[in-house]
Amino acid sequence: MDIFIRAVTFLSRVTGVIAALMIAAAVLIICDMVIERYIFNLTTIWQIDAVTYCIVAATFVGSPYVLMTRGHVNVDILPLHVGPKKRFWLALFTSLVAFGFCAVIFVLCTSYWYDAYSEGWFSNTVWRARLWIPYLSMPIGLGLLTLQYVAEILALITGRTPPFGIDPKADVEDVAREQAKEALEGAS
Repeated sequence: MDIFIRAVTFLSRVTGVIAALMIAAAVLIICDMVIERYIFNLTTIWQIDAVTYCIVAATFVGSPYVLMTRGHVNVDILPLHVGPKKRFWLALFTSLVAFGFCAVIFVLCTSYWYDAYSEGWFSNTVWRARLWIPYLSMPIGLGLLTLQYVAEILALITGRTPPFGIDPKADVEDVAREQAKEALEGAS
């Protein structure tokens, strides 16, 4: 089980790097578009599509990394005010619901990607991009996000990580102080 969790963690870190590179590529493409349009007075054909595809792909492909680092927006009022046992069951329930949602969306997106691939879909822009290429980020990202949820659930069930990342012995005020300290350090 440790090998599985480490492998999924490694893959999630890789996807985080890939997502960051996609965002960097989008920024460079926007710079290229500005230079071509306003300095050289050229028309731009592929840049807007490429930027859109890069940002969407970064969102899907980077999602396992965000889950792994707990980088998503999180409202933890309820988990902070229940006991450790209820917190465990709440974490397990919410993780299972999120896993189920991601698994269903993964299946639907994989079917959508396959339709684009098998039917030879092209974008309806001048660039005429083959849509299966940018659409591939959906099943890849959601598949890895689903795996990350499996790893999170296994780590929760086996006690490798505490529910919601909250130490069972910590009280509400300690957790609030720690979160405020992290937020202030992150802001500076």
